Formats: sequence, structure tokens, C-alpha cells
Amino acid sequence: MTTTIDKKKYLELLDTADISPKVIETEDEYDRFLAVAQMLMHKRIDSLGGALRVRTSEDTALLMLVVKLIEDYESIHHNLDDWEKSTPNELLRHIMTVSGTRNVDLIGIIGSSGVVSEVVNGKRTISREQAKSLGKFFKLSPGLFI
Repeated sequence: MTTTIDKKKYLELLDTADISPKVIETEDEYDRFLAVAQMLMHKRIDSLGGALRVRTSEDTALLMLVVKLIEDYESIHHNLDDWEKSTPNELLRHIMTVSGTRNVDLIGIIGSSGVVSEVVNGKRTISREQAKSLGKFFKLSPGLFI
């Protein structure tokens, strides 16, 4: 089924979202497209006519395009095969970098400052208990750290 969209409304939506419908080439563009996708996903179709932000056909069309562009970018730049070869300690370092977490933030979560340093630097493997704590701290599956 093809959805009919109002071209003027669609162009206004693109202007409001501050994106151009093009291939994502940089991490900054990727982040902007992710933000737009999240905004569009939080709009819902409201069959009761309440105060919810209603997702229009233009919103849906843009969401489908943005998701496709994000998937294409991720398939090239965020290859999951590379992560499957990483050690739990390497994944921890990456997650720490991305989230802005410092070693000092993990003291008491997985052990003393010496233990944290050894784990982060790959000199000590991550125990199951530490994996559970890291999963809870980062709100991720503990399995990533085992």
C-alpha cells in the first residue's frame, strides 16, 4: 500500500528536522539522523483523539527514510562482525569512551582503583559478578562483558 503524503508538509517537516534526505556520511550526520528518528518514533497514532502527538503520514514516510539511511550507514561504519572479535575488556573500553565514563567512575562498581585499572587495561578478565555490575551500571546486557 502506498501512502499519500502532502509534499508541502513533508518539506516543512524536513526543514523542522534540519536534515537533508541524503546518504549519511559523517558521525555528526548519523547522530542528527538518530535524533530525528527518535523524535519521530515518539509520535504515536492516537485513535482516541487525545493530546498525544499524532504521527502523520509525512512523519511515517520520513521515519522510514531516516531508518533506512541509518541502517545503510551502520552496515558500513558500525560493522558488528568487528565487535564480535573484540574481547570483553575492549568492549568495556569502547563503552567507557562513548559514554564518557572514567576509571574512577567504576571504583566500587567492579572493585578498587587497582582492580578497575587492571580490568580496563585488559590485565585482568572480567568476572561474572563484575559483568553483572557493569551491565547494571551501563544498562546493558552483562553478557557483553563475559
